[in-house]
Amino acid sequence: MTDANPCEKPGKLYRSERAECIWTQADEEALFAIAPERIRLAYMLAAWTGQRQGDLLALTWSAYDGTHIRLRQSKTKRRVVIPVAAPLKAILDEAAKNKATVTILTTSKGTSWTSHGFGATWRKTLAKAKISGLTFHDLRGTAVTRLAMAGCEVPEIATITGHSLKDVGAILDAHDLSRNARLAESAIRKLEEYERETKISNYPPNWSKPVAAKSEKIV
Repeated sequence: MTDANPCEKPGKLYRSERAECIWTQADEEALFAIAPERIRLAYMLAAWTGQRQGDLLALTWSAYDGTHIRLRQSKTKRRVVIPVAAPLKAILDEAAKNKATVTILTTSKGTSWTSHGFGATWRKTLAKAKISGLTFHDLRGTAVTRLAMAGCEVPEIATITGHSLKDVGAILDAHDLSRNARLAESAIRKLEEYERETKISNYPPNWSKPVAAKSEKIV
């Protein structure tokens, strides 16, 4: 009755949307309480750079010069230069003292990770820490949201993580950060500072500023 089998190439039956999955401070503390140093380093690299698992597993010591990490993303081919924050620098410099391979992240035997091997170890570590519903890839979105909460603009975030401006906006929208109270307060402070520096009023010409109503004396 038909020349084609509709079940032959059905394509993806499920597409996961994980933009809303973010690591919290409590999750981080639970992981660090039981994780070995090599797993903590992997976490810190992901949380402070926002890079993909594959790119971090392939990251070599030559990509780190003590102040910046330079890499070319395997998926998008974008080149990113990431300033290394003090918390990440501390753990990187400590790991550099005992480096055994060209890659920064290594197994307990001092060899470079395979994607399968790292994934299995990561899942076991999360299970031991009683962390559920989160993946290593979720640290990429976590980095975006933390940068936003720190007051970074979308272009600044995209420069670090390698996301497109559209993708950064989508991640922030997933967390309603565009309506976050702390960010709103920061925006108003910036506006007030701008007005003080430029002495520009928000009131249009010929517009009377509102005056507080006088209370009437009741007889």
